[in-house]
Amino acid sequence: MLKENNEILKIYKKEKALLEGHFILSSGKRSSVYLQSAIVLSIPEHLKKISLALVENIKKIIEIDKISLVVSPAMGGVVIGSKIGEVLNKKAIFLERVNGSFTLRRGFQIFKNDKVLLVEDVLTTGKSSIESIDCIKSFGAEVMCLASIIDRSNNNLEFNCPYTSLAKINAPIFSETDIPLTLKKITAVKPGSRFLK
Repeated sequence: MLKENNEILKIYKKEKALLEGHFILSSGKRSSVYLQSAIVLSIPEHLKKISLALVENIKKIIEIDKISLVVSPAMGGVVIGSKIGEVLNKKAIFLERVNGSFTLRRGFQIFKNDKVLLVEDVLTTGKSSIESIDCIKSFGAEVMCLASIIDRSNNNLEFNCPYTSLAKINAPIFSETDIPLTLKKITAVKPGSRFLK
């Protein structure tokens, strides 16, 4: 079902963080595959290897010295975003959802003319990335680049900024109305954080 295309996916498989079943994604869509990055990133060796590799990818597409701030959407991007900030020696903050929309809390600030690196763990529909970009731009800052560990999107998404990832997988995504019968037979679970109260 999955096409392994590099060492990153092998790490996810090794740590049993590439799950198969019936999952309700944070977008509300369904899939037979879920990537549990928190498990992988909880292991220092993996966190270091992934963050250094992602920084190398980012350096290929933007002038990394211009970055003034690393921003991630909570929850999935917080750990990798913080580590990327450490590697680059840049402040790393995160956005949180309040009443369904991303915003800043905890005294975090984004200033006009900040040059932002947006970091996610897994990109699926691009919805949280687009919402994060809009939030960052609302403060007058510029998103220089979006980076994720894994791209599992089905489409070529447009973000109005350069985008890079370490791995691309073909993981089927379904709307609630087109779930295949084989998937309907499996009890659906919600592993993401967006549904937490």
